[in-house]
Amino acid sequence: MSYSDAGGEGASIAPLCASFNQDCTSLAVGTNSGYKLFSLSSVDRLEEIYKCTDAPDVYIVERLFSSSLVVIVSLSTPQRMNVYHFKKGTEICNYSYSNTILTVRLNRQRLIVCLEEAIYIHNIKDLKLLKTIQDIPPNRTGLCALSINHSNSYLAYPGNATIGEILIYDANNLHSVSVIPAHDGPLAALAFNFAGSKLASASEKGTVIRVFSTPEGQKLYEFRRGMKRYVNIGSLAFSRDSQFLSASSNTETIHIFKLEQPSQRIQKLPRLLVAASDGFLYIYNLDPHDGGECVLVNKHRLHSEGDNNDTAKSDLTPATSPTYAATVAKASSVPSSSTAPGYSEDGGILHGEIIPEHELAAGPLHLDDETEFPPIYSCRGSHSEKKKKLRD
Repeated sequence: MSYSDAGGEGASIAPLCASFNQDCTSLAVGTNSGYKLFSLSSVDRLEEIYKCTDAPDVYIVERLFSSSLVVIVSLSTPQRMNVYHFKKGTEICNYSYSNTILTVRLNRQRLIVCLEEAIYIHNIKDLKLLKTIQDIPPNRTGLCALSINHSNSYLAYPGNATIGEILIYDANNLHSVSVIPAHDGPLAALAFNFAGSKLASASEKGTVIRVFSTPEGQKLYEFRRGMKRYVNIGSLAFSRDSQFLSASSNTETIHIFKLEQPSQRIQKLPRLLVAASDGFLYIYNLDPHDGGECVLVNKHRLHSEGDNNDTAKSDLTPATSPTYAATVAKASSVPSSSTAPGYSEDGGILHGEIIPEHELAAGPLHLDDETEFPPIYSCRGSHSEKKKKLRD
């Protein structure tokens, strides 16, 4: 779960935005003085791996997996996207658009920029613009989702401003694929699972959450969030193995739904990570067998200026007999592979990127620091200016 809060009470202290990278191995936080990147390799300690203090009011910050590529958008120039190699401290390129940038999404093939009235699709390897989807229905929140599995790169966005219609677009081959009639009311949240084979959606009513197969759009699951009153669903996220789906809302609660029967490996411990608007990262244990309330095992302050390891722990064992989550938590404190949201004790790579064979794109990207991207000689440009030239 992540958030974006570009104003309001406490905005001068709390971060303006927070987002997990695609495999949840790091957390990016935008502030009014720049942005920070944290490693999520430990439950007990939140390690700050990079801090930029010369970019004011960052309200969008997205990192590409564990690479050095970071995309930021600032309130001072909300129509401009800046792409940086943060380890070298250099700008790779920047693009300006005709209106405010609302959302940025990344995978190893594509970079997506969403405005209220258009979506821009860039090639991740050279940042060149490949396609502009014009005249989309008014999308005031910039709602869209991109599959992180770059072998399909499905893009989902609202197809109607008044009903919950989802358009599925193939961002690799640049054509529309399907339309999913998901809800009666306007859409509020969208999320792909890690494989890009499932898409979760919620409407502004916030009572029903549905999961569809992609790209066909067959309804697979339906979960009821509540019936007595409407809630605003802020975000949806699948676990890495697609066994669970979490939904955050304005009621200050997160619901976790079970999609598949959990693995029989007893020691597998799912964890939920919540980057909240109060400026803390919360880490919970989830009991995959019995459910119930998640157990808070740690929280980390995201906005402390002098102490990035400010930590507050909760009791791991309640007054009654220990829960499954609390028992397993004692045996292992350092997670090693990511889930969305959170991570589980399941092995994996945390430092550097190894792309699975089935995910290899043509001419695979090497995410090993100095040779991550081919030379980009000139990709600075203004799409609004290009439009004017075409019209002239």
